[in-house]
Amino acid sequence: MCFRTWMAGSAVVALALASSAASAQDKKVRLQMGAAYPSALAIIGPAQHFTVDKIRKLSGGSIDMKLFEPGALVPAGQYFDAVANGSLDAAWSSLGFFTGKDIAFALFSSVPFGPDIGEYVGWYRFGGGQQLMEELTAKSNLVAIVCGTIAPEASGWFRKEIKSVDDLKGLKMRFFGLGANVMQKLGVATQLLQAGEIFQALQLGTIDATEFSMPALDLSMGLHQVAKHYYFPGWHQLSSMQHLLIGKAKWDELSDAQKEIVRAACDQTTMQMLAEGESKQVAAIKEIQSKGVIVHYWSKEILAAMRKAWDEVVEEQKAKSPEFKRVWDSMQKYREEYKLWASYGRVKE
Repeated sequence: MCFRTWMAGSAVVALALASSAASAQDKKVRLQMGAAYPSALAIIGPAQHFTVDKIRKLSGGSIDMKLFEPGALVPAGQYFDAVANGSLDAAWSSLGFFTGKDIAFALFSSVPFGPDIGEYVGWYRFGGGQQLMEELTAKSNLVAIVCGTIAPEASGWFRKEIKSVDDLKGLKMRFFGLGANVMQKLGVATQLLQAGEIFQALQLGTIDATEFSMPALDLSMGLHQVAKHYYFPGWHQLSSMQHLLIGKAKWDELSDAQKEIVRAACDQTTMQMLAEGESKQVAAIKEIQSKGVIVHYWSKEILAAMRKAWDEVVEEQKAKSPEFKRVWDSMQKYREEYKLWASYGRVKE
Protein backbone atom coordinates (compact mmCIF):
# COMPACT_ATOMS: atom_id res chain seq x y z
CA MET A 1 0.00 0.00 0.00
CA CYS A 2 1.41 3.41 -0.98
CA PHE A 3 1.86 6.11 1.64
CA ARG A 4 -0.78 8.40 0.10
CA THR A 5 -3.39 5.65 0.06
CA TRP A 6 -2.53 4.67 3.63
CA MET A 7 -2.85 8.30 4.74
CA ALA A 8 -6.22 8.71 2.99
CA GLY A 9 -7.51 5.50 4.53
CA SER A 10 -6.24 6.48 7.94
CA ALA A 11 -7.98 9.84 7.70
CA VAL A 12 -11.29 8.16 6.86
CA VAL A 13 -10.94 5.72 9.76
CA ALA A 14 -9.97 8.51 12.14
CA LEU A 15 -12.97 10.60 11.08
CA ALA A 16 -15.28 7.61 11.48
CA LEU A 17 -13.95 6.87 14.96
CA ALA A 18 -14.18 10.53 15.94
CA SER A 19 -17.75 10.69 14.65
CA SER A 20 -18.72 7.57 16.60
CA ALA A 21 -17.15 8.96 19.75
CA ALA A 22 -18.83 12.33 19.24
CA SER A 23 -22.25 10.78 18.66
CA ALA A 24 -21.92 8.78 21.85
CA GLN A 25 -21.32 11.94 23.87
CA ASP A 26 -23.24 14.68 22.11
CA LYS A 27 -26.87 15.46 22.71
CA LYS A 28 -29.17 15.33 19.71
CA VAL A 29 -29.74 18.66 18.00
CA ARG A 30 -32.60 19.03 15.50
CA LEU A 31 -32.46 21.55 12.68
CA GLN A 32 -35.02 22.48 10.05
CA MET A 33 -33.27 23.76 6.94
CA GLY A 34 -34.78 25.59 3.99
CA ALA A 35 -33.50 24.76 0.51
CA ALA A 36 -32.93 27.56 -1.98
CA TYR A 37 -33.25 25.25 -4.99
CA PRO A 38 -35.77 22.58 -5.99
CA SER A 39 -34.49 19.05 -5.41
CA ALA A 40 -35.10 18.19 -9.07
CA LEU A 41 -32.62 20.83 -10.24
CA ALA A 42 -29.50 19.11 -11.57
CA ILE A 43 -26.34 19.06 -9.42
CA ILE A 44 -27.29 21.86 -7.06
CA GLY A 45 -30.61 20.32 -5.98
CA PRO A 46 -29.11 16.96 -4.94
CA ALA A 47 -26.16 18.77 -3.34
CA GLN A 48 -28.47 20.11 -0.65
CA HIS A 49 -29.52 16.55 0.21
CA PHE A 50 -25.89 15.42 0.03
CA THR A 51 -25.04 17.96 2.74
CA VAL A 52 -27.85 16.80 5.01
CA ASP A 53 -26.97 13.14 4.48
CA LYS A 54 -23.29 13.71 5.26
CA ILE A 55 -24.06 15.67 8.42
CA ARG A 56 -26.40 12.95 9.63
CA LYS A 57 -23.95 10.13 8.90
CA LEU A 58 -20.82 11.83 10.22
CA SER A 59 -22.60 12.83 13.41
CA GLY A 60 -23.99 9.34 13.96
CA GLY A 61 -27.44 10.90 14.01
CA SER A 62 -26.66 13.38 16.78
CA ILE A 63 -27.38 16.18 14.30
CA ASP A 64 -30.88 15.55 13.01
CA MET A 65 -31.24 17.91 10.05
CA LYS A 66 -34.34 17.93 7.85
CA LEU A 67 -34.40 19.67 4.48
CA PHE A 68 -37.51 21.45 3.18
CA GLU A 69 -38.19 22.47 -0.42
CA PRO A 70 -38.07 26.18 -1.33
CA GLY A 71 -40.99 28.06 0.16
CA ALA A 72 -42.22 25.15 2.30
CA LEU A 73 -41.33 26.96 5.52
CA VAL A 74 -40.72 30.55 4.40
CA PRO A 75 -40.07 32.07 0.95
CA ALA A 76 -36.48 31.45 -0.13
CA GLY A 77 -35.90 35.17 -0.54
CA GLN A 78 -36.60 35.60 3.19
CA TYR A 79 -34.17 32.96 4.44
CA PHE A 80 -31.63 35.47 5.71
CA ASP A 81 -34.06 37.23 8.04
CA ALA A 82 -35.75 33.99 9.08
CA VAL A 83 -32.46 32.38 10.11
CA ALA A 84 -31.21 35.58 11.73
CA ASN A 85 -34.31 35.96 13.92
CA GLY A 86 -34.50 32.26 14.78
CA SER A 87 -37.78 31.42 13.06
CA LEU A 88 -35.79 29.09 10.76
CA ASP A 89 -32.83 27.07 12.03
CA ALA A 90 -30.80 26.98 8.84
CA ALA A 91 -30.81 27.53 5.08
CA TRP A 92 -28.77 26.15 2.17
CA SER A 93 -28.51 29.15 -0.11
CA SER A 94 -26.03 31.80 -1.22
CA LEU A 95 -25.14 35.10 0.40
CA GLY A 96 -25.41 36.61 -3.06
CA PHE A 97 -29.21 36.45 -2.77
CA PHE A 98 -29.11 38.84 0.18
CA THR A 99 -27.19 41.87 -1.06
CA GLY A 100 -30.06 44.03 0.15
CA LYS A 101 -28.66 43.40 3.63
CA ASP A 102 -25.13 44.33 2.60
CA ILE A 103 -23.71 44.59 -0.91
CA ALA A 104 -20.44 43.11 0.39
CA PHE A 105 -22.18 39.71 0.65
CA ALA A 106 -22.04 39.53 -3.14
CA LEU A 107 -18.24 39.21 -3.06
CA PHE A 108 -18.50 35.97 -1.10
CA SER A 109 -20.74 34.46 -3.76
CA SER A 110 -19.51 35.45 -7.23
CA VAL A 111 -17.38 38.21 -8.72
CA PRO A 112 -17.72 39.47 -12.31
CA PHE A 113 -14.46 39.01 -14.22
CA GLY A 114 -13.22 37.59 -10.96
CA PRO A 115 -11.12 34.67 -9.80
CA ASP A 116 -11.58 31.11 -10.94
CA ILE A 117 -12.39 28.54 -8.30
CA GLY A 118 -8.79 27.76 -7.28
CA GLU A 119 -7.88 31.39 -6.75
CA TYR A 120 -11.23 32.13 -5.11
CA VAL A 121 -10.92 29.33 -2.54
CA GLY A 122 -7.31 30.30 -1.91
CA TRP A 123 -8.35 33.82 -0.99
CA TYR A 124 -11.28 32.57 1.07
CA ARG A 125 -9.31 30.04 3.13
CA PHE A 126 -5.87 31.64 3.32
CA GLY A 127 -6.21 35.24 2.17
CA GLY A 128 -8.62 36.57 4.79
CA GLY A 129 -11.93 36.00 3.01
CA GLN A 130 -13.35 33.58 5.54
CA GLN A 131 -12.63 35.88 8.48
CA LEU A 132 -14.25 38.82 6.71
CA MET A 133 -17.35 36.78 5.86
CA GLU A 134 -17.70 35.52 9.43
CA GLU A 135 -17.34 39.02 10.84
CA LEU A 136 -19.99 40.36 8.48
CA THR A 137 -22.57 37.60 9.06
CA ALA A 138 -21.99 37.67 12.82
CA LYS A 139 -23.50 41.16 12.87
CA SER A 140 -26.82 39.52 11.96
CA ASN A 141 -26.45 36.63 14.43
CA LEU A 142 -25.67 34.25 11.58
CA VAL A 143 -22.99 31.65 10.98
CA ALA A 144 -22.15 31.19 7.28
CA ILE A 145 -20.12 28.29 5.91
CA VAL A 146 -19.13 27.79 2.27
CA CYS A 147 -21.05 24.64 1.37
CA GLY A 148 -20.79 24.20 -2.37
CA THR A 149 -19.42 25.64 -5.57
CA ILE A 150 -20.03 25.58 -9.28
CA ALA A 151 -17.70 26.94 -11.89
CA PRO A 152 -18.18 28.52 -14.33
CA GLU A 153 -21.65 29.52 -15.48
CA ALA A 154 -23.17 30.44 -18.81
CA SER A 155 -23.93 34.10 -19.51
CA GLY A 156 -27.63 33.79 -20.22
CA TRP A 157 -30.61 32.83 -22.38
CA PHE A 158 -32.08 35.36 -24.81
CA ARG A 159 -35.14 35.22 -27.00
CA LYS A 160 -33.35 37.12 -29.74
CA GLU A 161 -29.76 37.26 -30.91
CA ILE A 162 -27.64 40.03 -29.38
CA LYS A 163 -25.35 41.49 -32.02
CA SER A 164 -24.32 44.70 -30.28
CA VAL A 165 -24.50 46.49 -26.95
CA ASP A 166 -27.45 48.48 -28.31
CA ASP A 167 -29.45 45.24 -28.62
CA LEU A 168 -29.34 44.91 -24.83
CA LYS A 169 -31.04 48.22 -24.18
CA GLY A 170 -34.59 47.94 -22.93
CA LEU A 171 -34.46 44.18 -22.22
CA LYS A 172 -35.99 42.80 -19.03
CA MET A 173 -33.72 40.14 -17.57
CA ARG A 174 -33.39 37.98 -14.50
CA PHE A 175 -29.89 38.48 -13.16
CA PHE A 176 -27.99 37.44 -10.04
CA GLY A 177 -25.39 39.26 -8.00
CA LEU A 178 -23.15 42.12 -8.97
CA GLY A 179 -23.50 41.27 -12.64
CA ALA A 180 -26.98 42.79 -12.46
CA ASN A 181 -25.41 46.20 -11.79
CA VAL A 182 -23.30 45.78 -14.90
CA MET A 183 -26.29 44.92 -17.07
CA GLN A 184 -28.20 47.92 -15.72
CA LYS A 185 -25.41 50.17 -16.94
CA LEU A 186 -25.87 48.65 -20.40
CA GLY A 187 -29.57 49.51 -20.41
CA VAL A 188 -31.04 46.22 -19.12
CA ALA A 189 -33.82 46.25 -16.51
CA THR A 190 -32.86 43.47 -14.11
CA GLN A 191 -34.70 41.62 -11.39
CA LEU A 192 -33.68 38.75 -9.13
CA LEU A 193 -36.02 35.76 -9.32
CA GLN A 194 -35.66 32.53 -7.37
CA ALA A 195 -34.99 29.36 -9.36
CA GLY A 196 -38.58 28.16 -9.32
CA GLU A 197 -39.91 31.44 -10.75
CA ILE A 198 -37.65 31.79 -13.79
CA PHE A 199 -39.19 29.45 -16.37
CA GLN A 200 -42.71 30.84 -16.05
CA ALA A 201 -41.48 34.44 -16.17
CA LEU A 202 -39.57 33.76 -19.40
CA GLN A 203 -42.43 31.75 -20.87
CA LEU A 204 -45.01 34.47 -20.14
CA GLY A 205 -42.76 37.26 -21.38
CA THR A 206 -42.47 38.90 -17.97
CA ILE A 207 -38.74 38.83 -18.73
CA ASP A 208 -37.00 38.75 -22.11
CA ALA A 209 -33.88 36.94 -20.98
CA THR A 210 -32.35 35.20 -17.99
CA GLU A 211 -29.10 33.91 -16.67
CA PHE A 212 -29.14 31.09 -14.18
CA SER A 213 -26.29 28.60 -14.06
CA MET A 214 -24.24 25.98 -15.89
CA PRO A 215 -25.59 24.13 -18.95
CA ALA A 216 -26.53 20.99 -16.99
CA LEU A 217 -28.58 23.01 -14.51
CA ASP A 218 -30.13 25.22 -17.18
CA LEU A 219 -31.09 22.13 -19.17
CA SER A 220 -32.89 20.62 -16.18
CA MET A 221 -34.95 23.82 -15.91
CA GLY A 222 -36.13 23.54 -19.52
CA LEU A 223 -35.01 27.05 -20.47
CA HIS A 224 -34.25 25.82 -24.00
CA GLN A 225 -38.00 25.51 -24.54
CA VAL A 226 -38.58 29.26 -24.35
CA ALA A 227 -35.30 30.85 -25.49
CA LYS A 228 -33.05 29.77 -28.37
CA HIS A 229 -29.95 31.95 -27.97
CA TYR A 230 -27.50 30.81 -25.26
CA TYR A 231 -24.48 32.96 -24.48
CA PHE A 232 -21.02 32.32 -23.03
CA PRO A 233 -18.76 32.98 -21.18
CA GLY A 234 -20.32 33.51 -17.77
CA TRP A 235 -18.26 36.64 -17.10
CA HIS A 236 -20.49 37.45 -14.12
CA GLN A 237 -19.97 34.09 -12.35
CA LEU A 238 -16.67 32.46 -13.22
CA SER A 239 -17.05 30.67 -9.92
CA SER A 240 -20.00 30.67 -7.53
CA MET A 241 -20.10 29.84 -3.84
CA GLN A 242 -23.07 28.39 -1.99
CA HIS A 243 -23.49 28.78 1.75
CA LEU A 244 -24.98 26.99 4.72
CA LEU A 245 -26.55 29.61 6.98
CA ILE A 246 -27.24 28.70 10.60
CA GLY A 247 -28.64 30.94 13.32
CA LYS A 248 -26.07 31.78 15.99
CA ALA A 249 -28.26 30.48 18.81
CA LYS A 250 -28.78 27.13 17.05
CA TRP A 251 -25.06 26.93 16.18
CA ASP A 252 -24.21 27.38 19.85
CA GLU A 253 -26.31 24.30 20.66
CA LEU A 254 -23.79 22.18 18.76
CA SER A 255 -20.74 20.79 20.50
CA ASP A 256 -17.27 21.57 19.14
CA ALA A 257 -17.19 18.11 17.54
CA GLN A 258 -20.58 18.63 15.91
CA LYS A 259 -19.48 22.00 14.51
CA GLU A 260 -16.45 20.36 12.92
CA ILE A 261 -18.72 17.70 11.42
CA VAL A 262 -20.88 20.38 9.79
CA ARG A 263 -17.78 22.06 8.34
CA ALA A 264 -16.41 18.72 7.09
CA ALA A 265 -19.74 17.87 5.43
CA CYS A 266 -19.74 21.23 3.66
CA ASP A 267 -16.18 20.65 2.44
CA GLN A 268 -17.28 17.30 0.99
CA THR A 269 -20.29 18.94 -0.66
CA THR A 270 -18.06 21.56 -2.23
CA MET A 271 -15.76 18.95 -3.74
CA GLN A 272 -18.71 16.82 -4.88
CA MET A 273 -20.36 19.75 -6.66
CA LEU A 274 -17.17 20.91 -8.34
CA ALA A 275 -16.34 17.45 -9.67
CA GLU A 276 -19.89 16.68 -10.81
CA GLY A 277 -20.35 20.10 -12.34
CA GLU A 278 -17.18 19.91 -14.39
CA SER A 279 -17.99 16.40 -15.60
CA LYS A 280 -21.49 17.03 -16.96
CA GLN A 281 -21.28 20.16 -19.08
CA VAL A 282 -20.14 18.65 -22.40
CA ALA A 283 -23.13 16.31 -22.65
CA ALA A 284 -25.45 19.12 -21.55
CA ILE A 285 -24.22 21.55 -24.23
CA LYS A 286 -24.59 18.89 -26.91
CA GLU A 287 -28.14 18.14 -25.81
CA ILE A 288 -29.03 21.83 -25.70
CA GLN A 289 -27.71 22.27 -29.25
CA SER A 290 -29.70 19.23 -30.40
CA LYS A 291 -32.86 21.03 -29.30
CA GLY A 292 -32.32 23.86 -31.75
CA VAL A 293 -30.54 26.27 -29.44
CA ILE A 294 -27.78 28.44 -30.93
CA VAL A 295 -24.78 28.67 -28.62
CA HIS A 296 -22.91 31.98 -28.85
CA TYR A 297 -19.71 33.44 -27.46
CA TRP A 298 -19.86 37.16 -26.72
CA SER A 299 -17.92 39.37 -29.13
CA LYS A 300 -14.80 41.15 -27.93
CA GLU A 301 -16.64 44.47 -28.20
CA ILE A 302 -19.54 43.40 -25.99
CA LEU A 303 -17.24 41.79 -23.41
CA ALA A 304 -15.16 44.95 -23.33
CA ALA A 305 -18.29 47.03 -22.69
CA MET A 306 -19.27 44.71 -19.86
CA ARG A 307 -15.80 44.92 -18.33
CA LYS A 308 -15.81 48.71 -18.53
CA ALA A 309 -19.21 48.82 -16.84
CA TRP A 310 -17.95 46.44 -14.14
CA ASP A 311 -15.01 48.69 -13.33
CA GLU A 312 -17.47 51.56 -12.87
CA VAL A 313 -19.69 49.42 -10.60
CA VAL A 314 -16.73 48.56 -8.38
CA GLU A 315 -15.80 52.20 -7.84
CA GLU A 316 -19.42 53.13 -7.10
CA GLN A 317 -19.88 50.34 -4.57
CA LYS A 318 -16.57 51.07 -2.87
CA ALA A 319 -17.71 54.67 -2.39
CA LYS A 320 -21.09 53.59 -1.00
CA SER A 321 -20.12 50.70 1.27
CA PRO A 322 -17.13 50.57 3.63
CA GLU A 323 -17.67 46.82 4.03
CA PHE A 324 -17.62 46.28 0.26
CA LYS A 325 -14.39 48.26 0.03
CA ARG A 326 -12.81 46.28 2.85
CA VAL A 327 -13.66 42.92 1.28
CA TRP A 328 -12.78 44.08 -2.24
CA ASP A 329 -9.39 45.43 -1.14
CA SER A 330 -8.61 42.14 0.59
CA MET A 331 -9.49 40.13 -2.49
CA GLN A 332 -7.55 42.40 -4.84
CA LYS A 333 -4.44 42.30 -2.64
CA TYR A 334 -4.54 38.51 -2.78
CA ARG A 335 -5.17 38.48 -6.54
CA GLU A 336 -2.31 40.88 -7.22
CA GLU A 337 0.09 38.62 -5.33
CA TYR A 338 -1.40 35.53 -6.94
CA LYS A 339 -0.37 36.78 -10.38
CA LEU A 340 3.20 35.66 -9.70
CA TRP A 341 2.10 32.07 -9.10
CA ALA A 342 -0.30 32.17 -12.05
CA SER A 343 2.42 33.45 -14.36
CA TYR A 344 4.72 30.52 -13.57
CA GLY A 345 2.22 27.81 -12.67
CA ARG A 346 0.03 27.99 -15.77
CA VAL A 347 0.85 26.79 -19.27
CA LYS A 348 0.94 29.69 -21.72
CA GLU A 349 -0.32 28.84 -25.19
